[in-house]
Amino acid sequence: MSMNDLFPPFLYQVGLGGIGGFLVGYAVKKIIKILAVLIGAFIVFILYLGYIGVLNVNYDKLTDFVEKAMPYLEKAPGFLLPMISSLPFAGSFLLGFALGLKKG
Repeated sequence: MSMNDLFPPFLYQVGLGGIGGFLVGYAVKKIIKILAVLIGAFIVFILYLGYIGVLNVNYDKLTDFVEKAMPYLEKAPGFLLPMISSLPFAGSFLLGFALGLKKG
C-alpha cells in the first residue's frame, strides 16, 4: 500500500507542504531573532568605531558598490518561478511558513 492509495496526491502535497512550511517558518523566525541581535550589536560597534575615529566611510565608493550590485538584486525574484509551477505544494508551504513565523 503506497501513499497514493492512502491519500490523493493533491492532499499529500498540501499536507506535506503545510507541515514543511510551518517547520521552516518556525526555524526561520528563531534564526532571524538571533541575527537581529547580532546585527544590532555589530551596528552599534561600527558606530562606536566611527565615533572614536577608528573608522571612516568613503561614501563615493559605497554608492558605486550599490549601483553595481543593483542588476544582480533585480534578478533575484527569478527563483520563485519553479515554486509557482507546483502551486498546491507552494501554497500550503507558504501558509505553513506564515503560521510558523507567527508561532515562532
